[in-house]
Amino acid sequence: MEKRSLSIAGHRTSIALEPEFWAALDAMAKEDGQPLAALIRSIDGSRATANLSSAARLAVLAWYQTNSIGPSTG
Repeated sequence: MEKRSLSIAGHRTSIALEPEFWAALDAMAKEDGQPLAALIRSIDGSRATANLSSAARLAVLAWYQTNSIGPSTG
């Protein structure tokens, strides 16, 4: 697990995720042309779960599903 701290809505928070999830979030932010902190703020603002780490993982999953990027099946 890798823990990172950032500011969301004027308060500091920490998120602990596996390095692979951080790499995916970095790719998502880069694709959208925004800083990672802005992406996390967006995820925080639209999450349906109380846990920001879980919401970030779900956002990564949705991004991979939408973009059909993932392990080869064949």
